Amino acid sequence: MDRRNFLATVGTAVGASFIGRNAKASEKIEMMGILIDTTKCLGCRSCEYSCAEANGYPEPSDDSDKLFNSHRKTSENSLTVVNKFVIDENEIYVKEQCMHCAQPACAAACLTRAMHKTKEGPVVWDGSKCMGCRFCMISCPFDIPKFEYFSANPKISKCVMCWERLAKGEIPACAENCPNEAIVFGKRSDLIHEANNRIYSEPDAYVKHIYGEHEVGGTGVLYLSSVSFENFKFRTDLGEEAYPEFTKEFLYGVPVILTLFPAFLLALSNSTKREKTFTEGEGGNGH
Repeated sequence: MDRRNFLATVGTAVGASFIGRNAKASEKIEMMGILIDTTKCLGCRSCEYSCAEANGYPEPSDDSDKLFNSHRKTSENSLTVVNKFVIDENEIYVKEQCMHCAQPACAAACLTRAMHKTKEGPVVWDGSKCMGCRFCMISCPFDIPKFEYFSANPKISKCVMCWERLAKGEIPACAENCPNEAIVFGKRSDLIHEANNRIYSEPDAYVKHIYGEHEVGGTGVLYLSSVSFENFKFRTDLGEEAYPEFTKEFLYGVPVILTLFPAFLLALSNSTKREKTFTEGEGGNGH
């Protein structure tokens, strides 16, 4: 990387840091989301298979009986997983994936804005901006972003709500392929309205709680259940304040010089990547 490109990268990253700092965290937007009704989930795992296919990951194991014996978390090649819980002798299946927070802690912690919230709702990751600090992993209250530790060219993996499909006017693969409409995609406000309708239409079928409506300032993924969400190992201790609010005052007090350091690291990282690519290219040409 020459001096001009290096400085351009630094300038871009610093500018982005100030844009992010000056943005209003509480700005209201009509974002898209997903409603997961656990009372309707069959445990078929169609969402897992369709997610893997849509994202180019290996097909998940078809040994559901074995998989359901332990509580699974998402991984670098499994962006969504379904777990089984037995509550009062009733089997309940629960899909887990990124919650797509309205004010995501992962994006707030990202020094280069590689992880960012789109105006449409999904929280996505831009590999060209990532410097590998993994602060997004540390900051996420739901333990969602995963790092490809065993890859020669590692990246952060997480559900992006099928962002590329949305850009083409399609809906997320998991919602499209759910056979029992346990996964519904739409405007978040409409989904909350629908969730409330279900709760009040069938009060004996649901607890009066839409998980994600208020947690951590609200999330793009919402849940309905017939039992307390603690039974699903969901975090119920998060409160209703968005996580970035806890660090806002601290960030305003950070000296300007410190904002240059992440930008410097990003430029250095990009320089290293380009030089590695160039070197490999030379080797491939027999030089």
